[in-house]
Amino acid sequence: MGIFVNPDNSAFQRALNSRIYVDKTGLLEEMNSVLDTEQCCICNSRPRRFGKSITANMMTAYYSCGCDSIKLFEGTKISKSEQFLEHLNRYDVIHLDVQWCSMDAGSAEGTVSYIIEKVLEELRIEFSQVQLLEQTTLSGALAQITQETGHKFVIIIDEWDALIRDEASNVRVQEEYIDFLRGLFKGTEPTKFLHLAFLTGILPIKKVRTQSALNNFEEFTMLEPDMLSAYIGFTEEEVQDLCKEYQKDFNEVKRWYDGYLLGDCHVYNPKAVVSIMTRGVFRSYWSQTGTYESILPLISMDFDGLRTAIIQMLSGTSVEVNVNTFQNDMVSFKNKDDVITLLIHLGYLAYDWKKKAAYIPNEEIRQEFLAATQEQKWNEFIRFQQDSKALLEATLDMDNETVAKEIEKIHTQFASSIQYNDENSLSSVLTIAYLSAMQYYFMPIREMPTGRGFADYVFLPKPEYRGDMPALLVELKWNNKAETALQQIKDKKYVQAVSDYTGKILLVAIAYDKKSKEHDCIIEEFRK
Repeated sequence: MGIFVNPDNSAFQRALNSRIYVDKTGLLEEMNSVLDTEQCCICNSRPRRFGKSITANMMTAYYSCGCDSIKLFEGTKISKSEQFLEHLNRYDVIHLDVQWCSMDAGSAEGTVSYIIEKVLEELRIEFSQVQLLEQTTLSGALAQITQETGHKFVIIIDEWDALIRDEASNVRVQEEYIDFLRGLFKGTEPTKFLHLAFLTGILPIKKVRTQSALNNFEEFTMLEPDMLSAYIGFTEEEVQDLCKEYQKDFNEVKRWYDGYLLGDCHVYNPKAVVSIMTRGVFRSYWSQTGTYESILPLISMDFDGLRTAIIQMLSGTSVEVNVNTFQNDMVSFKNKDDVITLLIHLGYLAYDWKKKAAYIPNEEIRQEFLAATQEQKWNEFIRFQQDSKALLEATLDMDNETVAKEIEKIHTQFASSIQYNDENSLSSVLTIAYLSAMQYYFMPIREMPTGRGFADYVFLPKPEYRGDMPALLVELKWNNKAETALQQIKDKKYVQAVSDYTGKILLVAIAYDKKSKEHDCIIEEFRK
């Protein structure tokens, strides 16, 4: 039993000892299904504080023959699998945390040689019957051990991309590291000494030109999580169970921390959910683990359309993005789509694979973007906020004429690229126009189920503003009359969407006439 070779299960025991532990051992069944197959090389990337290290520690505790973990897994999902005992603590495991290795090595330049030296030392002790003194490469030592003893390995690498992220401009370090990984995983020889390889980090595997540097890996990312979706964060069902246990309002937790849609699975950031359960105050927890300064250089890049896209997403609108040109590093940006794609992998944006669009996932992250844009003091953003504030004030004052004029102004000056073709394009302009409302309201709920239909938008005040701000029920009509929109709100009883809201409610009907090219607005207070 060593630090890197056949480690113990103490790291996973620490997770089990924690006040909140959500059982993700079902992932082990997925891993067992690919052992010793052509699909045995897995890279699962996800944002920080999404449970990467706990996953790596769980896998080590399960596979490592350097420990006895049967009691740790009692009652877990994997313990109910027919293959549970077949694979429990049966394999030689090498577990690396590249970020820790880099710190212990003293420099990025010395990290690869440090890993090779330390792991070789432990292999010589663990397999003393094999003459490894002349071996200078880790891949060569593993190949020799397998040839002479028949032992194969499970290799688990946590923070696999630390050198790609932290040494973004150090080409020599990156090339040495990629060559090291290729030696471990590429070609015919590694297939002989590998049972399973599992890499986890924030970024997908670095691309060389248009192809992955390790193209034999099955990749599961924030863009394409597939069957691993439920293991990347907390699922909605898991959060509901925690809310019941800790007596928290699930709808409030959902408004603050939901938003990552992985396939058809709603996923929550584990750090944020655990913090709200144990501390009880709704705020940005995940972002406090790495300040918004990490996104400042990204959103300030001089790419056409990037700032407009950020403003659109801040207002609650999604933005189409081409995720295919991103090179999976921190420096090779060619356009705004590459920047947006990186922000998806970092967890600052979410991705709707059906619409091929990015969006800000929840209130927690939206607060980070607002802070970052204010820090940058974008002139156009400051002007836009002023106009948006005027629109919100006119809405609250029920000033129909001013509301219509302000929406027209914002469409002309800030959303001119959005051409009115249908109600959906009108919706995009509306969400941008009401950006200033985000100080007092949650992100608008689009197509919220109501009495006998769907309200186009529902703006619900944050708890601290519910005594001062009304809820807004908004209905839009393109090439129609505002009167028609208002009547639809009443006829279909849209007010039922906020039946649990006891404060003031405004019914807001907005229309655009295709011939006159003018907006029209009618606002009424709902009388209970």
